[in-house]
Amino acid sequence: MTPTADWLAAATAGAPATLHARVMEHVVAGDESGGSVADVLAASSFRALHAALRQPADRTAALDLLSADALITLALLAQSESEPAGLETFADGLLRRPADRA
Repeated sequence: MTPTADWLAAATAGAPATLHARVMEHVVAGDESGGSVADVLAASSFRALHAALRQPADRTAALDLLSADALITLALLAQSESEPAGLETFADGLLRRPADRA
């Protein structure tokens, strides 16, 4: 397993199986090289959000929206655990991230 997958397994123990599986799909779809756990999770959250936006505006997007929410929350948690002093800068960077960057 990758460092992100290991961290996620511990952080999401007890999460609903369907949500956990979709979160992992978005994480596995990315490239982990050179990124911290927080960076990988943040990039995965944007992938999940883009996946939701490509779906019809109905309940079919719900799982990807929930995944995006979980992943961004987990990214912030990972950052706060690894480098608490950098949390504000990390969060600010997420807010300023270009919309087309996944």
